[in-house]
Amino acid sequence: MIHARNWDVYALSRAHGWDWRDVLDLSVSINPLGPPDGVREAIVTAADSIDRYPEVEPHAAAAALAERWGAPGDSLLLGNGATELLYFMARAGWQGPVSIAIPTGPDILRAFPRAIKVPVADPDRWPQRGLLILTQPNAVTGEAIAPEVLRRAIAAREGPVVVEESFLEFTDLESAIGWVDSYPNLLVLRSLSKFYGLPGLRIGALAAGKEWIARLRRRREPWSLSVLAEAALRAALADETFVRRSRAFMNAEREWVAENLRELPGVEVAPGIANFLFARIDGKAEDFLASMLERRILLNTCTALPGIEGEAIRFAVRGREENQRFLEAARECCTAA
Repeated sequence: MIHARNWDVYALSRAHGWDWRDVLDLSVSINPLGPPDGVREAIVTAADSIDRYPEVEPHAAAAALAERWGAPGDSLLLGNGATELLYFMARAGWQGPVSIAIPTGPDILRAFPRAIKVPVADPDRWPQRGLLILTQPNAVTGEAIAPEVLRRAIAAREGPVVVEESFLEFTDLESAIGWVDSYPNLLVLRSLSKFYGLPGLRIGALAAGKEWIARLRRRREPWSLSVLAEAALRAALADETFVRRSRAFMNAEREWVAENLRELPGVEVAPGIANFLFARIDGKAEDFLASMLERRILLNTCTALPGIEGEAIRFAVRGREENQRFLEAARECCTAA
């Protein structure tokens, strides 16, 4: 079985009779420092409001995000996570041809199963018509598309472009959100799950020009953001030092993990810039995953993902203790092979 998607750690633990808290789940790439300190207190305070409906459309939350991201105030559509917004776009936002730059995250492939697949490394092969979906940085390899290449592709296209930026805040890359006023064909998808450590609250946002937002809003279901999620969003955005601290921590820890992995035989680590790493391995990725599973460590195989050649794995970078546990297990697996 190809585990290009995250494992269900709860179902897996039940099946094996494990305590899920003993499982190191590196198939999900969440900030090991998050959520920011004020989030839990904000949620407790907001619990006094759970007997009332939230805003039909979360205008106040959208305004807070727009201020932080430097986006026009009416350019954001919020949802129950970036994944929910992605499937909403597939269902209600675009009915024409679709192209996906690969490799990419499995949810994009599932949301648009009939899409044409084009190599992300060869922009000359990206079609000029229809919807084009890109991830920045790449959701599989962690590598970036050069900003000038991205701008050129958006400006030259007849059709819309979706740039998915769920991991961008771990990097120093410029967000495409600042470009939506200049490019009416641009849509940018963002998530607060990964960087702010809020996957359980499901908070995502789609930024686009007024015409696109109005078109999508007409087909949008009401109450897309709970009062608890909105409170967490506001508290997370208020912690400005969290951004600097998280980036500095991840840059150092990612390089430390990569350096240690490069010492192992048969492992070639890609130079990623997000909070996960992608590596090619000499042996079978499924065998490697099975050996790690015996040690209650979960990661993903990218083998057979569109756009990936050979045997490859992807795994989150966590805190030092968790990373040491992973590295020790990887050394055992590589030595045994």
